[in-house]
Amino acid sequence: MTIRLLSALDSVPAAAWDALHDGRNPFVSHAFLAGLEAHGCLREQWGWTPRHLTLWDGDTLIAAAPGYLKDNSHGEFVFDHAWARAYAQYGREYYPKWLCAVPYSPVTGPRLLARDAAARGQLLAAIVEMIGQTGCSSAHVNFLDERDDAACDDNHWLQRIDVQYHWQNAAGWKCFDDFLAAMNHKHRKNIRQERAKVARGGATFRVVHGDEASDDDLAAMHGFYLQTFAEYGNSPALTLEFLRHLARTLPRRLVLILADHAGEAIAGALCLRGGDTLYGRYWGAHRTLPGLHFETCYYQGIDYCLREGLTRFEPGAQGEHKIDRGFLPAFVRSRHWIADPDFAEALSRWCREEAVAVRRYAAQLAAHSPFRALAGDGG
Repeated sequence: MTIRLLSALDSVPAAAWDALHDGRNPFVSHAFLAGLEAHGCLREQWGWTPRHLTLWDGDTLIAAAPGYLKDNSHGEFVFDHAWARAYAQYGREYYPKWLCAVPYSPVTGPRLLARDAAARGQLLAAIVEMIGQTGCSSAHVNFLDERDDAACDDNHWLQRIDVQYHWQNAAGWKCFDDFLAAMNHKHRKNIRQERAKVARGGATFRVVHGDEASDDDLAAMHGFYLQTFAEYGNSPALTLEFLRHLARTLPRRLVLILADHAGEAIAGALCLRGGDTLYGRYWGAHRTLPGLHFETCYYQGIDYCLREGLTRFEPGAQGEHKIDRGFLPAFVRSRHWIADPDFAEALSRWCREEAVAVRRYAAQLAAHSPFRALAGDGG
């Protein structure tokens, strides 16, 4: 077995990389990750330097972790700025660190890609070995699924949890009216009123997959994305060429929800489709209409899941307002290996205290479920 640290994913054949996962999560596909690198979405000056860790048996790839050297914590959605400040207070350097994650994507999925459990364990050992050799302060695995989380389950990999809001069709709803019927009167009425406002405003909606989207559709969606980032004063990372790349390489995984008004596209939501899950990623609008955001980002996505037989809809990070619209609290996880034993001990206590607070917060949120009978907590 040999370990190779790669600075570009295109040095690995796509078929070899994709043989390490079941294909149900598009974010860890070779097409998605290599596309970020090839089409200008990752830049060292933004703190993203690809360092993918791979294990080989001769010429056969047996395990891999999509990895990046980070000299900041931007675009990660697992916030460790307090850890960096603590290092600085003791005259230590927190950066660079090594991050196993999907850039800009707070989406749970496989991170330790491996042919079997033994290879997964070897990959974790290789990560720790690599940290010692490179002098990084720490290794982090963000938004890992339950199987990978269990593989990290020892005292050396600290666990953090957080809360997102997910829609789950645990009751077997067949249509939007079935979904509404499970809600209490107040929330059912509110959603109907929000959808009616959009209809009265004259907006119509169309859902197109990558192979159905015109270049005008892709350009419009990218324009909405740029608009949202401009409004919040953030730097957009995704390029139009990357969207075109997704349309070519993941044609049925890319899902665009576009709102039209008076003959032009005025808003849109960019989603990716997994095996049983719709992932809402970005939204934007060039014109404001009452209820447009909720319809574009939430209700059209729920409609899509019900039509397509998808059982889960993850519309992105944060947003307690999602609870009123049928998205219930769900836990997401990350793991962290800290090289310095003193910091590791202190941060272990910090993580345990944080977990107690997060679980208490999730329980409080769950008490405000809009459903007459809880339809599944997603946790």
